[in-house]
Amino acid sequence: MTEEITPTTETATLAAGCFWGVEAAFRELPGVVATRVGYTGGSVQAPSYELVCSGRSGHAEAVQVDFDPAQVSYERLLELFWSSHNPTTRNRQGWDFGSQYRSAIFVADDEQRDVAAASLAAEQSNRRRKIVTEITPLTEFWPAEGYHQQYLEKRRQASCAVSVA
Repeated sequence: MTEEITPTTETATLAAGCFWGVEAAFRELPGVVATRVGYTGGSVQAPSYELVCSGRSGHAEAVQVDFDPAQVSYERLLELFWSSHNPTTRNRQGWDFGSQYRSAIFVADDEQRDVAAASLAAEQSNRRRKIVTEITPLTEFWPAEGYHQQYLEKRRQASCAVSVA
């Protein structure tokens, strides 16, 4: 009898604006096992989308990415993170504004913190404007309501960008 070996997964928690588009980008990356959108970095237990959008909870819209480090590194996830949003705008991505849209890397441990700090420094060297991305310890992650999970996939959309005519 052969024993089935299951990969060990790790989790990254990242906030880069509207979580729908961020989640969709990470779901395309080989080595990503699962994603979920939700709220973290705030002061309210079990926040709702409406409360987070009001700005009264302090939470960011974030994506948790479960990944197989044998297939994709945390560093590669951070590369996608930097390229998927503008980390030089405080509390704003495109037309979306408010503290829930802030750029943040929520780290689970010292190793993630060190990798995130090195990644931020490398990214800053490629930019003129100062990066305002927070690197902060992960606290409670609250999954968003079911209708937010894989929102763009359910609607067969590639992004949540808004175009102005």
